[in-house]
This record gives sequence, structure tokens and C-alpha cells, in this order.
Amino acid sequence: MSTTRKIAIGLGVAGGALLAAWLLTGDRKKKTKEFISKKAEDLKKAFVKGNETEDQDVNYV
Repeated sequence: MSTTRKIAIGLGVAGGALLAAWLLTGDRKKKTKEFISKKAEDLKKAFVKGNETEDQDVNYV
């Protein structure tokens, strides 16, 4: 792996860590947690909705 690629990956990880730290400090912490939990619930509902079948008792022949 080239040095440039390593530096780019390191900057990306460091930037993500800084963003997470900023979002989880001060008065933004409560809003961020509410936003993330709401989006997680939406994802759970989407997966459950996609897996539903009309006949739950499927028999294979």
C-alpha cells in the first residue's frame, strides 16, 4: 500500500473521529442520540417489513 493511500485513510479515520467527538459533546449529544436511535428504528422496521410474507407457515415439497 502506498504512503499516499495510508495518509488518505488516516485522515479519513481521524476526520470521522473528530466529527463523532463534536456531535457527542455539549447540547448536541442529546439531539445526536435521538437522531441515531430514530434512524436505527426506521432501519429495523424496513428490514422486518421486507421479510414479511403473507403465509408465515411455508411448507416446502
